[in-house]
Amino acid sequence: MEGPVTGIFDEGSQRFLIGIGRGAAGALLFGLPMLMTMELWQLGFYMQRERLLVLVLVNIPLLIALAHSVGFEKTYTLAQATRDALIAYGLGILMSALILTLFGDLKPSMPMSELTGKIAIQAVAASIGALLGRSQLAGQSSSDEDKEDNRGDGEGAVDDEISGSYGHELFLMSVGALFLNLNVAPTEEVILISYKMTAWHALFTIVASIAIMHAFVYAVSFKGSHELPANTPWWHVLVRFTLPGYVVAMAVSVFVLWLFGRLDDQAFSQMLMSSVVLSFPGAIGAAAARLIL
Repeated sequence: MEGPVTGIFDEGSQRFLIGIGRGAAGALLFGLPMLMTMELWQLGFYMQRERLLVLVLVNIPLLIALAHSVGFEKTYTLAQATRDALIAYGLGILMSALILTLFGDLKPSMPMSELTGKIAIQAVAASIGALLGRSQLAGQSSSDEDKEDNRGDGEGAVDDEISGSYGHELFLMSVGALFLNLNVAPTEEVILISYKMTAWHALFTIVASIAIMHAFVYAVSFKGSHELPANTPWWHVLVRFTLPGYVVAMAVSVFVLWLFGRLDDQAFSQMLMSSVVLSFPGAIGAAAARLIL
């Protein structure tokens, strides 16, 4: 029996509208931790506008590249990926504004700079969540359709080859690290932990981060983990994927800490400690992204 939507829209439109619904749900699901974090409300008020602009400008190409992998529909051109990215960003902005208003954190009496700052900083994670919503909230039939699209023609085959490239793997790691870091970096606990740690704590944290990241994808049989070809040395994957992935997570952690002003007026040793602390969840996010996406 045909549903009400089936009788109005063609199959392509139905799939796109379903993707929009999943995107809105993903924005809410993945963005809610940040939307309920007091430090982020404050950052939206006092964060340097130049750094906020950098975050927004970095998010746009990131969304475009991510939309190519997990957009609302299968994309084959830059224009299609850009369309999905802009839709995701719009959903992120809309859901952030609605939830912040619901919580009483946005009020008409606030200056426009504060209103836009709070929405802009929250919309980054929400927009990433909007795209991840398709990947995580899609049913089995949607996955089957994507696989069928991949096998359908030459264009799909090229897309699969690109998606499986080494650069694409590192990109997905950076997205996962950024997403989790955005949730953790604004909190005071990152700085507090870094002050409590000794050099030995930092060293063990680095080793633990790398070990957990490696186990997440290769040692534990999670969905999406990579199977190694026969006779592949154990160190090959560690050197080719895990260690570069940790470097990516560390770089993203430094960027986010700088973005939120956590490295300002700090000694180099303290900057390093803070980066090591934030790289712990960043590394887990990087590993998880390769499983999810």
